[in-house]
Amino acid sequence: MKFSILFAALSVLLAASSRAQDAIVVSPDKQLSVKVSVNNGRAEYAVSYKGKVMLENSPLGFRTNEGDFATGVKYLSKEEGVVNKSYTQDRIKRSEIQYQSNKLTYSVENAKQQKVNIVFQVSNNDIAFRYELPVWKDRQSCVIELETTGYKFPAQTTTFLSAMMGSMTGFARTAPSYESGYEADGPLGKPTRNNDGYVFPGLFRIGSDGWVLLSETGVSSLYCAAHLSDGTKDGLYSILYPNIKQNNGFGSTGAAISLPGVTPWRTITVGSNLKPIVETTIPYDLVDPLYEPSQPYKMGKSTWSWIVWQDASMNYDDQVKYIDLAASLGYEYILMDAFWDANIGKERMKELIKYANSKKVDVFLWYNSNGSFNDAPQGPKNKMNTSIARKHEMKWLKEAGVKGLKVDFLGGDKQETMRLYEDILSDANDYGLMIIFHGATLPRGWERMYPNFVGAEAVVASEMLIFSQGVREAEAYNASLHPFIRNTVASMEFGGSLLNKYLVKSNEGRNKRLTTDAFQLATAVLFQNPVQMFGLTPNNLTDVPAFEIDFMKTVPTTWNETLYIDGYPGKYAVIARRNNSQWYVAGVNGQKEPVKIKIQLPMFAGKKVSMYNDDKEKVTFLKEVTVKKNGELEVEMQSGGGFVIK
Repeated sequence: MKFSILFAALSVLLAASSRAQDAIVVSPDKQLSVKVSVNNGRAEYAVSYKGKVMLENSPLGFRTNEGDFATGVKYLSKEEGVVNKSYTQDRIKRSEIQYQSNKLTYSVENAKQQKVNIVFQVSNNDIAFRYELPVWKDRQSCVIELETTGYKFPAQTTTFLSAMMGSMTGFARTAPSYESGYEADGPLGKPTRNNDGYVFPGLFRIGSDGWVLLSETGVSSLYCAAHLSDGTKDGLYSILYPNIKQNNGFGSTGAAISLPGVTPWRTITVGSNLKPIVETTIPYDLVDPLYEPSQPYKMGKSTWSWIVWQDASMNYDDQVKYIDLAASLGYEYILMDAFWDANIGKERMKELIKYANSKKVDVFLWYNSNGSFNDAPQGPKNKMNTSIARKHEMKWLKEAGVKGLKVDFLGGDKQETMRLYEDILSDANDYGLMIIFHGATLPRGWERMYPNFVGAEAVVASEMLIFSQGVREAEAYNASLHPFIRNTVASMEFGGSLLNKYLVKSNEGRNKRLTTDAFQLATAVLFQNPVQMFGLTPNNLTDVPAFEIDFMKTVPTTWNETLYIDGYPGKYAVIARRNNSQWYVAGVNGQKEPVKIKIQLPMFAGKKVSMYNDDKEKVTFLKEVTVKKNGELEVEMQSGGGFVIK
């Protein structure tokens, strides 16, 4: 009897102790909830939204060269707080942002009595968490070798993921560069070819319960970038650090940090529909500028000969034609691409820049990032890879009047590579230069962190439309994915809006474009990047309907607001963006058949609007339509077609 009473009392004490270790943090609107706990020596968390499980118990933790925080940890304490932050930003999907979250600091220690804080911030529809490491006795630094952080999805989940490219593969061994396609509604646990995992961002549909978007932000020179592992059959995806084979096998796979130090933020966006996914600003809410801009940077549109006219166009006369095209369109910039150094040279480039400036056009120049980590032959080379070379080159660029650089072939996510990204950006700011990265990793909060960063590729972009029939066939399908996945977490320099019928200089014979003109106009709005290199060619001024050219002259590249309207990734996408008081609603159809949709457009309720759309023969037209007083409008999109309403 006494034993039974004692056992019962002990059970109550153990249950109470277990409950004391549990911590719950909820969003300000009480809809999103995160539970954090320690079970059997492992920290874990679970996520629910509107009472439905979005993530089951998922592991937290990491291992360092100084101690293990993946197993054998004990709960220490918890502390609650709030975060309120307002900021403005000129180059993302919104210009004015109010961020409010509830904060939980959950402290644990390992077997060596080393402490770490696991910090969660939960706002309406967004979760962010990271690890904060204090000084441990006499240790002022450590190497984080791996993370056991994971995401355990319910069984009914389907995936929208893009495989990490193999290290030292692709063109001139420049991969990985985040240029694999996404598969829509894939199964949980599908392995990648080389078990290299999947890139951020990753989208997951939790059956009929909702959606989850995973990514990370705040990655600087102080850490490596991470990605997702192949999933297990029971739905667990874990954080992976870069493959040691990246960058020709040179450099680390983990992260060396000073103490106290922090990891990047892992982000989880949750919604019962896709609206929170499209509209999230969480990549920027968690970070702040790392330095002041040396001058105001001007966003805008650019011409670009290379995308259609290719390498042969990198000569003085053809660049004059594209400067004239930019001037005719009222574009702010021209981008002159690879081999300008050999085919034009610095002295004649100065003449070209003066000519461009006389036409009120400024210049971006292409550079190879390479020093030692790939085989890309294009020049200029060995100008961006060291501080001494960069500063010498950038001094000339500033004196010549160049306004920005497109730096290419940076494949890899190692901490050393993140340091190169940051060094290029920081040095460029000293010389008043904007930076676009190509053949690059996903930007992780960089639009806010680095004031002169104006975009990155990190997607199967327009150049692959030139090189691959398969990519041309999948163009509309891919476009229907980007607003929900890649482009929702970072600017995306796609280089599109191609109006040639054939994607070659002659505009005939091969590389036939398989999407409509209305589709191409729509992507100018659908794809968000503050400096847009559009793929128009000089002949488009006369062989394309004037209303299409007028649209491309006036479409903005910066936005004050972005709204989800309708869509399903891999099928079709419709979003709205506002520039000052002007709304643009853009849609594309990635399916093999036409689709009719009824959409709600409260910003146009009862108003007459201009609609760019396609008829059944896929000929693009412009007409005036009236939106119902209740904001409803029926729209038909052809296969491979699209529309814009303004």
